[in-house]
Amino acid sequence: MADHIRIRDAGGTWVVRAGGAVIGETSRALELSEGDYSPVIYFPREDIAMAFLDPSDTATTCPHKGAASHFTIVAKSGPIRDAAWSYETPKPGMGAIAGHLAFYPDKATVERV
Repeated sequence: MADHIRIRDAGGTWVVRAGGAVIGETSRALELSEGDYSPVIYFPREDIAMAFLDPSDTATTCPHKGAASHFTIVAKSGPIRDAAWSYETPKPGMGAIAGHLAFYPDKATVERV
């Protein structure tokens, strides 16, 4: 694992809301801290209503975590493009976030409840 990245149990119950709907809730969230960036909460995929997410054509790469797939949230008010990402097969040392989704804070609300 990169020395500047830390993954730990986020503790408590976390919820993600977007487009006026709760699309996920979990007590198994992970918190990833990376250098000077704000911590990011990762939700297990099985705790997200995946019917609200469509895979996007967007792909990004992090030199430490690997290739990320992106998802658009399908909301009543319209699509929220590339609102979430997931590292399907992360680089060695990052395996804890495999099968998890994270959400951009300007496109979804993630909070501890």
